Amino acid sequence: MSLLLDNQFNELPPDKAIDTKLFLDAVSHIPAFFDCLGSSVFSVIKSDINGNITKIKAVYLKDPAKYVTLQDIVVAEREAHAAEWPKVGATLALMWLKRGLRFIQILLQSLADGERDENNPNLIKVNVTKAYEQALKRYHGWVVQKIFNVALVAAPYKSNFLNALSKGEEVKEEDCLANVRQFLVNYTATVDAIYEMYTDLNAELDYSV
Repeated sequence: MSLLLDNQFNELPPDKAIDTKLFLDAVSHIPAFFDCLGSSVFSVIKSDINGNITKIKAVYLKDPAKYVTLQDIVVAEREAHAAEWPKVGATLALMWLKRGLRFIQILLQSLADGERDENNPNLIKVNVTKAYEQALKRYHGWVVQKIFNVALVAAPYKSNFLNALSKGEEVKEEDCLANVRQFLVNYTATVDAIYEMYTDLNAELDYSV
């Protein structure tokens, strides 16, 4: 089975409320995605995502009945930490986590849409570059951007990447990309809902690291 389809995100309800437990269960498998990219340079994003998941989970476990949805957590922290919010607790962790999730979304969507370097069709540098520039670059200072420039050069061949997503099984490219498209349906809806929530609550921050 596919790494992605083994750990699909749940369909959202009409009000787009994101169940915290189900979200944490699904997102806990996301760091393994970066192992498929091969280069250890991507471990920076992987580590960041792991750390932010841990922070959100720690808040949730303090009172699961109170924090049924991600929205419950963010609103509660806004009320409890008025002066510091949103640069505090799970609100800050989720803000950074959603950016890492958006990076994955854009990368996978770009591959599913068939975007490629016509001169080097088996490289995914163009897809990784697009994802980084749209999801993360604006939040990174010069030093971190230099690190990711190295990562972009080290991006794997598309065939190797898709093979890793398929857990080493022999799967045709078209079948693997079909799995990617299937995964993206609920995944994209979830990421979009988190971004929408941050816009609605005015919880977005624009500083760089």
